[in-house]
Amino acid sequence: MALLRILALLLALTVSELHCLPWFINVSESQGPGTILQSFSFNCTSHMPTLQLVHVQPPTTFFNPPSLTRWQGIYVGMVTLSSSARLDALSVNHYKLQLRFTCGNHVMEGPLSVDVRRDPGHSACAGRFASPAGEIIQVLETVTPGARLYTLLLPGLEVQRAQINIISAQDPPYFPGPFSINGQGWLLVPSQGLKGQAEKVFQLQILVTFGQNRSCLGMLKVKVLPVPSSLISFLKQASNITILEDLPPGGKVVQVRARGFDVRYEILSPVPCPLFSIGRADGVIRTTAPLELAQAPGAAVTRLRVKAYERLRPWASVELELTVNVRSVNRWPPRCLPAMLVTQIPETTPVGTVLNTFTCADPDSPGSILDYQLQFHSPPGSASLCLRDRVLEVNATLDCDARGACFQYAASILVLDGGQPLMTTEVPVLVMVTPVNEFSPACVPHKFRIREDAGPHTLLGSVVGMDKDYPHNNIEYYISGGPTIFSVDRLSGEVHLLGSLDYELQTLYRLNVLLIDHGQDQDPTHHRSGSCTITIEVEDVNDHAPECQPPFQELTIYALLGHSVEVTKVSCWVPQEPQRLAFSYSIVGGNSQSRFSLQGPTLVYNNILLGPLWPEQFYTYELLIRVADAGPSIPHLSTTATVSVHLIPWSASTVATRTHRSTVPSVMTPLLVTDTEAFWQPEPWFVVVLTVTSALFVLALGWLLLRLFQGLVQMHQTPSKPAQALLLNGIQGTEESIQGFMEAPRMEMSQAPSNVDLSLHFDGRAQDSRTGRDYLFNTLTGARRWL
Repeated sequence: MALLRILALLLALTVSELHCLPWFINVSESQGPGTILQSFSFNCTSHMPTLQLVHVQPPTTFFNPPSLTRWQGIYVGMVTLSSSARLDALSVNHYKLQLRFTCGNHVMEGPLSVDVRRDPGHSACAGRFASPAGEIIQVLETVTPGARLYTLLLPGLEVQRAQINIISAQDPPYFPGPFSINGQGWLLVPSQGLKGQAEKVFQLQILVTFGQNRSCLGMLKVKVLPVPSSLISFLKQASNITILEDLPPGGKVVQVRARGFDVRYEILSPVPCPLFSIGRADGVIRTTAPLELAQAPGAAVTRLRVKAYERLRPWASVELELTVNVRSVNRWPPRCLPAMLVTQIPETTPVGTVLNTFTCADPDSPGSILDYQLQFHSPPGSASLCLRDRVLEVNATLDCDARGACFQYAASILVLDGGQPLMTTEVPVLVMVTPVNEFSPACVPHKFRIREDAGPHTLLGSVVGMDKDYPHNNIEYYISGGPTIFSVDRLSGEVHLLGSLDYELQTLYRLNVLLIDHGQDQDPTHHRSGSCTITIEVEDVNDHAPECQPPFQELTIYALLGHSVEVTKVSCWVPQEPQRLAFSYSIVGGNSQSRFSLQGPTLVYNNILLGPLWPEQFYTYELLIRVADAGPSIPHLSTTATVSVHLIPWSASTVATRTHRSTVPSVMTPLLVTDTEAFWQPEPWFVVVLTVTSALFVLALGWLLLRLFQGLVQMHQTPSKPAQALLLNGIQGTEESIQGFMEAPRMEMSQAPSNVDLSLHFDGRAQDSRTGRDYLFNTLTGARRWL
C-alpha cells in the first residue's frame, strides 16, 4: 500500500508546475505531523536546484523545510507538517509560506497559502492541555470565589455536547475546596476562594468524553500567586484603531506596551479570537485571517480586551480595551450582467422601447448604490438612446430614410462605485438599426406623344417613380396588362415601342405601370408596390394618298369664243381617313396653251383668248391634275387624275344654222380596260447579289462585243452596198414612226412627279367616242397611242 501511495503521489507531481504559483490549499486541523501539504515537480538539467522556505506568516514552527528529491530526471519538492504541528482553526486559520526556487541563475519566488479548516469530528485534545506538563494557570489569591479561571478550548466541544469532569483527587487540607468545570469548559474557583493559598499549585486531571468510546485526558495546573507589591500599567495608547480590509493575515495592527519587568501579553476577549492574535513578548497585535467584509460583515468592528502581566509575577497584571475598526477597500470593480450588449432594432421602434436592463453589483460592497453613465462613441453626441437608471431605452425616432441616417450606435455604459479608490466597469453597447420598408413607391401620371410612323424600339420617355425609403427610388418597373406593343425597362423605367402604330385604328393607349421597390428592408422578401397610368397619344402622320374617282375622265365640250366653260369637278378623298377633306388641286400636264384653270376641284375652260391660237378644228387635251392633301399633316401626299377633254369650237356659221335650242351631244362613257401588274419586291441582300452579278455579266458581255466589233472592223473597212441600203431603210422607218407618234397631242411632262418614261407604258385600252378609233392609254399620265 505504501508503494502504491508513492506511485500515485509521483503521478500527481508530473502535472504540477512551479509556474502555477501562488498555490491555495486547504488542510484540516486534524492533520498531524508528517502530513504532505503540497508537492510539485520541475526541470533543472544543468544545475543543482534548491528549494527554500523563506518565511511563514504568522511565524510558527509547524512547517518543515521543503524536501527536494530527484526521480527519473525530474526534481520533486514537498512541504510537510513538522513534529510540533498542532493545527487549531480557532487560533490561526491561515498561514502564508514564501517559497524560493533556485536553478543556477534562475530564481523564482512564490507564496503557498494554507487555510486551516475546522474538523467537527476531530475530538483529540490539543495544545498544552494535552501535554504531560499540562496547561499552567496563574491566579491571584484574591480572586473572587466562583470566578472563571480558565476556558477549555477543544474542537467540537459544544457541537458534540462533550462531558467534562475533573477526575483527580481534591482532598483537604491541601485543597481549600473543590474546583469545578462545566460543560462549556469553564474552570471555576472553589466557593471557599483561594485566600491564603499563595504559592500553591493545584494539579487537576480532566477527562473529556465525546460520545461513546471517544475521550481524552488533559492536565491543568492552577498556580496561586500572592498579591503583587508593585503596579504594572500600559503606556498611553489610542483606544480606537482603523485598518484596511486588505491587510493580509499576519499583518501588524498595533503594538501595545506596558511598564513592568519582563512583561507578557494576552487577549482576554473575545475568546476565541478568530481574527486577531497578540505576541506574548512584544505585544504586537496581528491579523490571523483575511478581513473580507463582504464575507464577514461582523469583522468591521472588533473590541479587544488585552492583558499585560509580568512573567515572573503573573498576578501583577493590567487590562486594556481596544476597538479595531476595519475599513473596506475598493479592490474590485462592479460586475455587470450582461457584460456586453449587441442588439439590433428596426427603425420603426417607438420611443421609450426598453432595449435592456443592466444588473450590476459591487463585490466589495454588495447592495451599494452604483452610478450609471451612457457614453457614445459613434456617432458622437447622439440623442437616439438614453439611459434611465439602469434601463437603456430608445430616446428619439429612428430614421433610415436619409443618406447616412441609419446608424450603428456604438456606446458604452460606465458603471462607477462609491469606494476609494473609485473603480469603474465599462459595458460595451452596439445597437444596429435595421431599415424597414415603410413607404410604397409612387409615380405621377404622365402623357407621351408619338408619331404613328415611329419604328420599333423608339423611346417615348421615362416613368419616374419615387420612393421615400432609403436607398431612394430603388424601384423596378413592370407593365400590368394593357397592349403588348409597348414595353418598360425594368430598371430605368424607359417606355419603348415594340410594334407599329396606326392612327386610323387607335389613337390613344393607356398603360398601367406597376412599381415594385426592393433592397429597402432587412427582410429581402418584403416589397411594396404602387402604380400609375401612362397615357400615350398617337400623332397622325399623312401616310395615305388621296384617291380620285374616277381616275380617268373623257369629256367633250363646245367652246364659244370669249366664254369660260366649266368642264368637270374632280372628286377625290382618302378612304382610310374619310374625315380629311382639305385638298389642293393643280394642273401639272397637258395644259399647253393655258386654256384650262382650276377653281378648287372644278376644271374650267377659258375661251377668252383671240388670235391665231383659236382652234378651228376638233382638238383634244390630255390634262393631268395633281391632287394633294392639305393641312398641317406632313408629308403631303398626292395623286394624279387624268381628264381627256375633246374641244369642239363653235364657229359663226354653225351658230347661225342652229336653232335656238342648244344641244350638247351626248358623251359616251369610255370603255376602260384595266391591266393590273403584280410586282415582286425582293430582299435587300438578293438585290445586292443580283446587282453585282449583273454588273459582272454586263462587263463580260461588253468585253465580248468589243472584241467582236474589232474583228468585224478589220474584216470590212468600208460597208457594202446592201448594208448601206439596209441602214437607210432603218432610218426612214424610224422617222415615220416618230411622225406617227407626234400626231398625238403633246403633253407637258416636265412637272410630272415620276422619273419613269410613262409614255412607254400603257395600262388601258379604249375607243374614241367621236371617231370610233381604238387607242391605248396610261391611267397615270394620260398618254395614249392610237391603234
